[in-house]
Amino acid sequence: MENRGVPPGPYRATRLWNEVTTSFRAGMPLRKHRQHFKKYGNCFTAGEAVDWLYDLLRNNSNFGPEVTRQQTIQLLRKFLKNHVIEDIKGKWGSENLDDNSQLFRFPANSPLKTLPRRHPELRKNSIENFSKDKDSIFKLRNLSRRTPKKHGLHFSQENTEKTDCEIINEDQENSVDNREISQKDVEEVWRYVILIYLQTILSVPSLEEVINPQQVIPQYIMYNMTNTSKHGVVILQDKSDDLPHWVLSAMKCLANWPRSNDMNNPTYVGFERDVFRTIADYFLDLPEPLLTFEYYELFVNILGLLQPHLERVAIDALQLCCLLLPPPNRRKLQLLMRMISRMSQNVDMPQLHDAMGTRSLMIHTFSRCVLCCSEEVDLDELLASRLVSFLMDHHQEILQVPSYLQTAVEKHLDYLRKGHIRSPGDGLIAPLPTYSYCKQISTQEFDEQKVSTSQAAIAELLENIVKNKSLPLKDKRRKLKQFQKEYPLIYQKRFPTSESEAALFGDKPTIKQPMLILRKPKFCSLRY
Repeated sequence: MENRGVPPGPYRATRLWNEVTTSFRAGMPLRKHRQHFKKYGNCFTAGEAVDWLYDLLRNNSNFGPEVTRQQTIQLLRKFLKNHVIEDIKGKWGSENLDDNSQLFRFPANSPLKTLPRRHPELRKNSIENFSKDKDSIFKLRNLSRRTPKKHGLHFSQENTEKTDCEIINEDQENSVDNREISQKDVEEVWRYVILIYLQTILSVPSLEEVINPQQVIPQYIMYNMTNTSKHGVVILQDKSDDLPHWVLSAMKCLANWPRSNDMNNPTYVGFERDVFRTIADYFLDLPEPLLTFEYYELFVNILGLLQPHLERVAIDALQLCCLLLPPPNRRKLQLLMRMISRMSQNVDMPQLHDAMGTRSLMIHTFSRCVLCCSEEVDLDELLASRLVSFLMDHHQEILQVPSYLQTAVEKHLDYLRKGHIRSPGDGLIAPLPTYSYCKQISTQEFDEQKVSTSQAAIAELLENIVKNKSLPLKDKRRKLKQFQKEYPLIYQKRFPTSESEAALFGDKPTIKQPMLILRKPKFCSLRY
């Protein structure tokens, strides 16, 4: 399962559920067990299932090492509730499963869930609306209504190239230099640019299945980009949408523990636990998660990029997605991530839970406050934990304002004001800069490159030992002997024969001198 990936697309959580259940059903070892003086074949204990599934989830890139054993037990309870497994007597439908020796087995029916299908008419309308929305982005009132369907764009944060279309000069017909840009045009440019960047970063042919373009509110993006403090945190004009003062004070107290500039009240044993519980209660009582219900599918799809060789891509994608949030949500998310990140790294922080470390407690407490679906999804808790863990580790980059986005929008608006280009078609559109984004590679290619790169480094180490003239011959022999023992294949490639190895030290083959042949003395006979 760890080598297979669920590609981005609609209902990714359901597809992940199907993959986990299929892998569990195919890989869980079955054997004979004895219980109450009876033998049962092709079954397993609850404890064995917890062990096997726990290892599977921790080694899967969609969930990661942050998965706890208790979360694994919760997932097995959902397996029992959804008839992925049943007890040895064929009972299921409850969540009565613990980490013990109770026997379970697999039922004969398939555990897979069917994917919901959107009605063809609804899907058609959605696509048509999105296409009309894209076509209207760069249409101004005095321009032709005809717009090419494809712009042939390849976006990036770094390299900008010129378009291949012909720019119309001032004295040419239909010149519209120094045109006034309305606020609506500005907003449409913001929406279009961020969607194109996001689509390219996620490497999906279309965003229509994971986000409705009408859910992208340009005013939110513009506000989140411009109204920030020197630390990049959103500043709200309407203070009624902000965190209450007592919550801010409590968060500041724990973030700066044990030195707090805002709270001079005397502390007592367990004081920090009470403060933490106050903060947790506030976030748990919010009407919706900080990433909102409508963006659930979008963030779940980004979870499939959370792999070591795609870390940079995941950061860029999350950076854009977090700009889509309402400003109050983005501010709460920024302050929450700063607090739990500092608390997790603070060695002076007292233990806040009897059986759980600080980092695990932060993830377990706030994961559902950050990401949650409006309808019950069986993998919600695991997916949210994975995302919160990544946000904690990279919150400074993810929640900062991307300057390249502002630059791209300004260039687009500048093109709209100063001129237009003639496309191969008849319509007139604003010229757009094209970009090239770094190409993603597969997991197999990454593993191959990792092996080849490490082998090249080891081979270079061998050459350094060989060519080191200041190293005594005795030490060089010892190091090469050790290297040969650790990396025999690389050593054999460098010294394929014993002669090549002997030539390194200038050794000459020792030829043993033949022993002197002592002839027996001839004795002369006394007799003639």
